[in-house]
Amino acid sequence: MMEVNIFWFRRDLRLEDNAGLYYALKSDKPVIPIFIFDTEILNKLEDKADRRVSFIHEALEDVQAKLIKLDSSLQVYHGIPLGIFKKIITEYKVGTVFTNHDYEPYARQRDEAVNTYLEQQGITFHTCKDQVLLEKNEVLKDDGTAYTVFTAYSRKWKAVFNDFHLKPYPSNKYFKNLLHQKPLALPSLEDTGFEPTKKAFPSKAVKEDLIKDYAKTRDYPAINGTSKMGVHLRFGTVSIRQLAAKTKDLSGTYLNELIWREFYHMILWHFPHVGEGKAFREAYDHIEWRRDNGEFEKWCEGQTGYPIVDAGMRELNETGFMHNRVRMIVASFLSKHLLLDWRLGEAYFAKKLLDFDLAANNGGWQWAAGSGCDAAPYFRIFNPYLQTKKFDPELAYIRKWVPELDSFDYPPPIVEHEFARKRCLEVYGKALKKS
Repeated sequence: MMEVNIFWFRRDLRLEDNAGLYYALKSDKPVIPIFIFDTEILNKLEDKADRRVSFIHEALEDVQAKLIKLDSSLQVYHGIPLGIFKKIITEYKVGTVFTNHDYEPYARQRDEAVNTYLEQQGITFHTCKDQVLLEKNEVLKDDGTAYTVFTAYSRKWKAVFNDFHLKPYPSNKYFKNLLHQKPLALPSLEDTGFEPTKKAFPSKAVKEDLIKDYAKTRDYPAINGTSKMGVHLRFGTVSIRQLAAKTKDLSGTYLNELIWREFYHMILWHFPHVGEGKAFREAYDHIEWRRDNGEFEKWCEGQTGYPIVDAGMRELNETGFMHNRVRMIVASFLSKHLLLDWRLGEAYFAKKLLDFDLAANNGGWQWAAGSGCDAAPYFRIFNPYLQTKKFDPELAYIRKWVPELDSFDYPPPIVEHEFARKRCLEVYGKALKKS
């Protein structure tokens, strides 16, 4: 059998500046690039027109087109990763499998199973840091423990970080070490049980003027003031090093958002229970959430009678995107105005967001619910009316998504704000006194 090394694409769907691919190509054997449509993940997706699967497929087509020009080919599989590797080693004599780190609980279990099996076969499993600039234990307190408050973490992150962390991996220098092979046909979306979406995806290009003005415009949902890089960072179609290098001197505020992303990945690594349905702060698991009486569905559909909340939910349902300021408002509304378990909202976002990332989604929801990594106590409750007055004063964003705003067709508020605020304080306070 032919002796080869494998590079396994996952959250890094690009050939350029790819750490794991770089080390694979510098190794001692021809490299076969592979991707696995993981049925353990896909089978849990109810929507067979899921935008994220379409995004992945489109990214793979782009990678394949580049590989074909290099006289190579991507090999794409559909199944459980462990089973796929059992199949691959019957076809090739594999020396090392290279890939990049993944920090999510399922991914860690999957990689451990694959690593154990490959070791039994005398095959090395080598993973690299690629999707963040600083990871795991690179930003810790002086006593060696993990930070749990962002401000302190950010301060240490900036002290540790330097331009070395932006140094790209020149994969292109070693493309000649890809296994030369005839192009293999990629499976269609239909082959994996999904349907293509007609929705356009955000551009990879980042406009410098947008980044320069980021601090001024990012909180206003009616303005095109955010980069929409989330989906590209989630699936690795853009290098975090390349993005940070391009933007770090243009906007400290934008860099801070990238640090938030790293903070939540660090939290997920050190406190994996947050990715398994538990509150970061154990005391918050004692809150007596209200039983849903149809209000969750109204929240999902954007029919709460709170225009800024409804606009955000309709934008999410229609586009797979929601402005970050609005994400905070709708999350606070569900968990504090309606007193419904934040996990319901987290799961709904997980279904709908094109840029869904477990670490950031969980971190954002727990921040809004008060159960997460936040120096502010639980009594911070967003007032949707004041948020609207401050961030959408002309109602431009709201009217785009709630055109019936001034008609009798628009529902009355699902709950009165001051009543909901007082109820939330009482219920939270009671639960936290017990703990």
